[in-house]
Amino acid sequence: KKPKEISKRQALASIGQILLMKMYMEELEKEKIKSGQILLTPEDIKSKNRCLNLMNTLNMLLDMDIVPIINENDALSFTEIKFGDNDNLSALIAQISNADFLLLLSDVDGLFDKDPNKYSGACIIDVVDKIDDKIEKTAGETISEKSTGGMVSKLEAAKKAASYGIPTRIVRGDLENIILRVIKGEELGTLFLPDKKMKRNKWWTAFAYKIKGKIQIDEGAEYAIVHSGKSLLSSGVIKVEGDFSRGECIEVNNSDGGIVAKGIANYSSSDINKIRGLKSIDIEKKLGYKYAEEIVHRDNMVLI
Repeated sequence: KKPKEISKRQALASIGQILLMKMYMEELEKEKIKSGQILLTPEDIKSKNRCLNLMNTLNMLLDMDIVPIINENDALSFTEIKFGDNDNLSALIAQISNADFLLLLSDVDGLFDKDPNKYSGACIIDVVDKIDDKIEKTAGETISEKSTGGMVSKLEAAKKAASYGIPTRIVRGDLENIILRVIKGEELGTLFLPDKKMKRNKWWTAFAYKIKGKIQIDEGAEYAIVHSGKSLLSSGVIKVEGDFSRGECIEVNNSDGGIVAKGIANYSSSDINKIRGLKSIDIEKKLGYKYAEEIVHRDNMVLI
């Protein structure tokens, strides 16, 4: 039975990590392959210095022909600061390591156009050009019995990888020699094609930083951000939610509450509450100081 106490779960995780790594080492040694373990928490990704150390470690392990076994450090992580699942963690590692390809192993054959457990005529979608609402709905209907997040989490990972410019393939993991077959070019499962590669600073904003608050903007500001590539100005802010500091990541919502973007705030929630609706030229007059013309600069913002 899974214990409720966080400390007990973490203690048990510390035992399980050793046993899991032992199994990996034993199986890889049968093929004369050496392995090394890397345990991560989200803080390792959010810190640019620690992330750089991770990149260097991964590169060195690969140069030494050692297979990195990467997992979340469940002995230290807890629900509020977890990656969520290994699918999303794998997408982050793919970006950090500048991978050419991401392969996700599942207990289903790929992404189906409908739930194969309910519909006998369900077919695998061979190639996905873009992950849109229709594809996301389809993923919600494709049930994976064993993996933590099922097909939904794998789709989230594929979407992240696509934004980094990395193609992803989801295949059934228990097929014989499946990894080798995919590497050799056999077209199995579902292939997700990549988007234009995201700049590293925008990647950090989109996926590494934790959301500390939200601001709601009017239709004019939404249009300027989405269609004209503009920064977010104080004049377009309607409402502020949460308590955040300058330099923290916030979510930008439209007047209906839908997510428009994520970005790094140039002002704290307290300051934005005071200057919302004002023109940029009036910021210093209201606050007594002025950090920037924008609430969120375009270079520190990514559309969602």
